[in-house]
Amino acid sequence: MENYLIRVGEQSMPAIGLGLWKIDRDQTAATVTDAISAGYRHLDSAADYGNEVQVGAGIAQALEQGLCQREELWITSKLWNTYHRPEHVRAACEKSLSDLRVDYLDLYLIHFPVALKYVDFAERYPPEWFFDPQADQPTMEIDSVPLHETWAAMEALVEAGLVRQIGVCNYNSGLLNDLMAYSQIKPAMLQIESHPFLTQERLLRLAADYNMPVTAFSPLGALSYLSLNMAEAQESVIEQDVVTAAAARVQRTPAQVVLRWGIQRGTAIIPKSSKPERLRENLALFDFELSEEEMQAISNLNRNRRFNDPAVFCDAAFSKFYPIYD
Repeated sequence: MENYLIRVGEQSMPAIGLGLWKIDRDQTAATVTDAISAGYRHLDSAADYGNEVQVGAGIAQALEQGLCQREELWITSKLWNTYHRPEHVRAACEKSLSDLRVDYLDLYLIHFPVALKYVDFAERYPPEWFFDPQADQPTMEIDSVPLHETWAAMEALVEAGLVRQIGVCNYNSGLLNDLMAYSQIKPAMLQIESHPFLTQERLLRLAADYNMPVTAFSPLGALSYLSLNMAEAQESVIEQDVVTAAAARVQRTPAQVVLRWGIQRGTAIIPKSSKPERLRENLALFDFELSEEEMQAISNLNRNRRFNDPAVFCDAAFSKFYPIYD
């Protein structure tokens, strides 16, 4: 299937990728192979997702079957919070490379602007948010690591040939401005939560001013968060009248309309699914177009509703109030 390309540094990245968060390990390898067979060439992974070994197995199977060559794939992974100290950054990257069974990453992102105390691989991997889950009162433990030190270690990964491009995830405009001031290698990607209930127009405009592409995670909004009790059923974007009306006009599903909105406004998107028919549906966005009126009406759904907010979920689940957005 057709897939638009977005320029990322000196490379081109498919605009639609497969988000690998919350795909069960026992389904991951088959899902990755199915996605590549369906035409996906962009895989969005992370150490914290806990399934990179299985992602690597799926990639290896696809390559063995001759579905594609490694050079045709765009593979993203992310540096977890516990590895922000410069001495741990390369080892964390090499662990992802080993699990994914690849020699290089196309893109490596700082997952959150949140530095947590180091947890050794042998002790627990992925370490998630708690420093010691077995403690009487487990909590997140913050490590005092300046982001510029972590970024310098990320730059060293590019120089070592382990990654092609580096970028950031979950950064706000202030952090992005600061990063652009001190970076020797400029961030090639900003990945943020964005959907019709969280359009992030100012942040997208800032990224555009820096000539920095944006990848929108959770492009369908609440669907990824219902099972985590981080969203309510009535917060469904795909049930909004303007979405269903557009879907009726273009004869596509409401989900396809919302994903098309994300593509048409210029962002890459990384929807998640483990169902082969849904994988194909999420990729079939290029034979229809939304009108300017439909695009604006969907954008007007904005509520500044952030589902993935550390100030909320860290306080509720990890005994630590740690906001990164105001």
